[in-house]
Amino acid sequence: MSEERVAVDQEELITVTVGAPAHGGHCVARLDGQVVFVRHALPGERVTAVVTEVHSGYLRADAVEILEPSPDRVTPPCPYAGPGRCGGCDLQHVTPAGQLDWKTAVLREQLTRLGRLAPDEVDALGVAVTALPGGPTGWRSRVRYAVDAAGRPGLLKHRSHEVVPIDRCLIARPEIQALPVLRQSWPTAESVETVASSAGDVVVVEHPGAEPGTVRERALGRTWTLGAETFWQVHPAAAETLVGAALEMVAPRPGERAWDLYGGAGLFAAALAERVGPDGRVTIVESAPDGVRAARENLTDLPWVEVVAARVETALARRRVAGPVDIVVLDPPRSGAGARVVEALVASGARAVGYVACDPASFARDVRTFRDHGWRLAELRGYDCFPMTHHLECVGLLVPN
Repeated sequence: MSEERVAVDQEELITVTVGAPAHGGHCVARLDGQVVFVRHALPGERVTAVVTEVHSGYLRADAVEILEPSPDRVTPPCPYAGPGRCGGCDLQHVTPAGQLDWKTAVLREQLTRLGRLAPDEVDALGVAVTALPGGPTGWRSRVRYAVDAAGRPGLLKHRSHEVVPIDRCLIARPEIQALPVLRQSWPTAESVETVASSAGDVVVVEHPGAEPGTVRERALGRTWTLGAETFWQVHPAAAETLVGAALEMVAPRPGERAWDLYGGAGLFAAALAERVGPDGRVTIVESAPDGVRAARENLTDLPWVEVVAARVETALARRRVAGPVDIVVLDPPRSGAGARVVEALVASGARAVGYVACDPASFARDVRTFRDHGWRLAELRGYDCFPMTHHLECVGLLVPN
């Protein structure tokens, strides 16, 4: 017999015991059988929460009073974190160790629920999310501030276009925090982009209208020159960490042929090219014009690297990445690679695929597609490239059975 649900209105206060974390920065609770996604809570806590959204199958709510706190609860270091405030950091109320446990639990849940891996398969992979050097604050090298109608810069509320004016963002690099951006008015701007590169460049870009300029980044013993808004990992330790993990997994050999899909400025391609050597070949596929330009300009010393300007789906379907391939590294956007790309990789003849993922749900769905076509997830590592937020990165090795 189904349990009768009690009608709940928006802004109503409810009391619930919070369950496991779910992807998206909230935990799952139940109220009279109805699912409630609760932010600003921790597993095991009993909380009073205010209902923020009412849907036919679930509720969303923010914890506003903690009746029975978790041992992993701390006071958020940022005064703008919490219900109804800045939506940028989901986990400021969680200890650093608790954040890693949270993200590990989410990654495991996505692999079992969406990826259809059995719990013992996940156990065998040793799934865990580990911290990067540098601590939970002061790491973010690129911050985009929104600007409200009065010209005040700030960050957006969760699931809202409302701007919360702030005087400092604690997760931003110190060089960004030192900028006067938040202490001045921006009457003609819709947003302001700030960048503090690993090579010491600091840039402010006003939108719309301003030219982004260029910055230098240092990684893999190379200096990269790219547009200030060209994609680059925002955590200073992420670039080399992710490249190192992917290369250990696919283990390039001299003379091999490699694809770097969604290749951006060519970070993974440069590392692959060094390993396969001039007798090998590396093909980058990238659709963003600024990424294509950066790859072509920064990899001129590696003539065995080819840059293909195209969407990955189009390049694979039209065979613009020519010839057989031995290894593939891909770093798709949050939406993942998708079935068409996965099926093309399965048919490519590659012996190994290194998948760099910034969204565990998309990654798990793609893992399921690989498995449906006779491949397996042989290795997986998770990294906390985004402390204080629910986001994570993982690198997986997929191989034919």
